[in-house]
Amino acid sequence: MKEIKLKNKVAVIGTVGIPANYGGFETLAEQLVRALNREFYFTVYCSSKAYDSREEEYLGARLKYIPLKANGISSIFYDMFSILNSLFYADVILILGVSSAFMIPFVRRFSSKKIIVNVDGQEWKRAKWNFFARKYLKLQERIAVKYSHVIISDNKAIQDNISESYSKRSELIAYGGNHALNVKILSSELKSLGVSESYYFSVCRIEPENNVHIILEAFSNTDKCIVIVGNWSSSNYGQNLKKKYEAYTKIILLDAIYNQLELDKLRSNCAVYIHGHSAGGTNPSLVEAMYLQLPVFAWDVLYNRYSTEDNAFYFNSVESLKNLIKGAPSEEALGNCALKLYKTAKENYEWNSITDTYKQLLQLRAQSCND
Repeated sequence: MKEIKLKNKVAVIGTVGIPANYGGFETLAEQLVRALNREFYFTVYCSSKAYDSREEEYLGARLKYIPLKANGISSIFYDMFSILNSLFYADVILILGVSSAFMIPFVRRFSSKKIIVNVDGQEWKRAKWNFFARKYLKLQERIAVKYSHVIISDNKAIQDNISESYSKRSELIAYGGNHALNVKILSSELKSLGVSESYYFSVCRIEPENNVHIILEAFSNTDKCIVIVGNWSSSNYGQNLKKKYEAYTKIILLDAIYNQLELDKLRSNCAVYIHGHSAGGTNPSLVEAMYLQLPVFAWDVLYNRYSTEDNAFYFNSVESLKNLIKGAPSEEALGNCALKLYKTAKENYEWNSITDTYKQLLQLRAQSCND
C-alpha cells in the first residue's frame, strides 16, 4: 500500500499579519504562504489592531487574530499568546523575532514541536530601546539560540555573530526582492508630488538607528532633492525632524506608504537610493532597491557591505554623505553600481530560492534536528 505523506502544520508567529502591508517579516510570511501552501498547512497569526477587514483565509493559509499590537512592548504578549495557541495543532512553529523566546524552553520541555526562529537583526542594539529593553532583548536572543531546533540569520554578519557569541550554527537565509516592481511614471505625476525629475529617495521607519537626521542634515546643505517616506508622527524623533526640515523646498517628507505599487512608483524613478540603516541584518528595503536596479548610497556598516557585496557607495557621517551628493559619482559609475547590485540581488535575493530553503527546514521533524 502506498504511504500517504501528511503535510506539516506550520504556525507563523511574530508578524503583523498577511496580506503584507507593514515590513519585511510580513512580506516573508506572505511569500512563504504563496509559494508553499500546497506543501504545508499554514496558520499565520495577525494583529486584529492592524486589519479593518478580517478574513479567515488568505492564499490558502488560515489567519488567526490576536487582539494586541504586534510591535513594541505588546509584541511580548502578542507572540506569547500566539505560541500558546499554536501548541494545540502545529507540528512546526516558525517564530520571526525573539521578543517571547522565554517561551521556547517550555515548548521544548512539554511538546515535540519543532521550533524555528529567525532572530532578525540584533534588535537589542537599536538606539530606540532603553537600557532594560536592550538587556531583555539580548537575553531573549540567547534563549532563542540555545533552545530552538533551527536558528535563521538573514545576514552573514548576524550568522558570524551567533557563531562567535554562542558557538552555534545558524542557517543563512536572506529576504527576497523580486516582488518589487519597476514602474516608470510621467514627470507630470512626479511634479504633482512636488518632486523634480531628478531626486534621491529613501524609505524607512523614522528611528535614530536609520540615521534619518544625518541624511536630512546632509541634504539641507545641498541643492539636491530628496524624498523620504516614513512614519514621521510615531515618535518625538520623527516629529522633531519633520518640524525642522519640512520648510525646505528640496526636502519632501511623505507619510508611510504601505501600498507596494505606489511605493515602487517613487522608488523606481529616483536617481539614487539612500539607505541609512545602521542596525539589523539584511534589510528588505535595501534588497528591493537593488532589485529595482538603483544605485545605492548606504550607511557604512558590515551588514550593508555584506548585503551589497561592497558594490554600493558608502557614508558614515553628514560630511561623507554631503561629499557623495555634491561630488556625485559619474553617470557611468552610478550605472555600474546599479548593475552590480542587480546582479547580486538576482543571485542572492530571489524568492523562489529563499522559499525553497525554508521548505527544507519546515519539512523536517523536530527529532531529526540537531538540538
